[in-house]
Amino acid sequence: MKQLKDTSILLTSSLFCLLMLTSISNSQNVRLGIDILLDEEINVVENKRIALFTNQSGINVKGVPTAELLSKDSRVQLKKIFVPEHGYYTTIPAGEPVANDSIFDTPIVSLYGSLKIPNKKILSDIDAVVVDIQDIGVRSYTYISSLLYLMQGCAENNIEVIILDRPNPLGGLIVDGNLPEKEFKSFVSLVPTTYIHGCTIGEIAMMINGEIWTENKKQCNLTIVKMEGWERWMAWDDTGLIWIPTSPHVPTANSVRGIATLGTIGELGLVSIGIGTTSPFGYLGSPFLNFDSLKVDYEGIYLQKTKYRPFYGMFSGKDVDGYYLKFNLSNHLKPYTTGLLILRELSIKNTDLLSDNELKLRSKEMFLKVTGTDKILNAIRSKLPEEMIVSLANEGLIEFLNIRKKYLLY
Repeated sequence: MKQLKDTSILLTSSLFCLLMLTSISNSQNVRLGIDILLDEEINVVENKRIALFTNQSGINVKGVPTAELLSKDSRVQLKKIFVPEHGYYTTIPAGEPVANDSIFDTPIVSLYGSLKIPNKKILSDIDAVVVDIQDIGVRSYTYISSLLYLMQGCAENNIEVIILDRPNPLGGLIVDGNLPEKEFKSFVSLVPTTYIHGCTIGEIAMMINGEIWTENKKQCNLTIVKMEGWERWMAWDDTGLIWIPTSPHVPTANSVRGIATLGTIGELGLVSIGIGTTSPFGYLGSPFLNFDSLKVDYEGIYLQKTKYRPFYGMFSGKDVDGYYLKFNLSNHLKPYTTGLLILRELSIKNTDLLSDNELKLRSKEMFLKVTGTDKILNAIRSKLPEEMIVSLANEGLIEFLNIRKKYLLY
């Protein structure tokens, strides 16, 4: 018996060590665009006057900010830093304008305020704009909208754009959602991809340029500095890389899966999605709605019955009945479609949930903007079958996949 016990302990220990080595190996093998640039491809930016589009999520594999690295590198001239929504330190709440500032003795120019498209004056002393920012792979997250406008301004003024590529935290195999309709085009659906696009920011940039999605219909001089070691099956957890909050309510990579699932529901302002808790986008609940017998098991997503209390925001200080979202690292995940099916179930169990009396005009408009259509909301309101919701939620997906395959780098 002792020999069997010792063998069991040895096997368990060996398995643990193997898992640790695998994690460390992934971390060592994944090299980001910024690492490749400084170690092997410095000629791409050497002796150029550059602007850097970034925030605190733009770091190398050791966690050092790209803005700091370039500001101290004598081989380049960092003239200014462009920042998107949420500001450099990603602390500014969604929708609030970002002010100009400075960091690392370099002026910060906001691209989320009165200026969204860099103009001739802003670019007058710039040879190239370098992009190193962590996108989350969700269409309504505005970093890729700012990227499109950045590329548009650069194309207008003959400025090179250099993308330092980074992983998609949802992985590169999950593609889910409908294409936005033109009449619902907005800053949260500016790039016409499916809601979950499964692309790196470098691939998105190539797509914007190749399909000429800029509003001025001009292409820019585009260079991509690829990663090494990242493969499409990898979620963020598989890379071993450091996660830096990309916005106030995306503090972890798990929050990305949450926003991909519950972000659309949250726009309606009818239920809590965990904003104000330690797990934003990780809860779904309300003290006033019927959450009993909600389907709990979806592909890669499990809803665990719970009670929680937000510290701020919706239902602040109240005990909320609802669910905690748990995710498997599955490439079969359909977070956007799942979120809409959850909304359908809630509307069936709470008949007035989506009535005009309950929906505020702005909330309804935002839902239409992020989904890019009014068909889905109308279908859910009409209690149409689940199959119909799934079909509408993936309208145009095959068309997008055919476009996407031309631009995949990994």
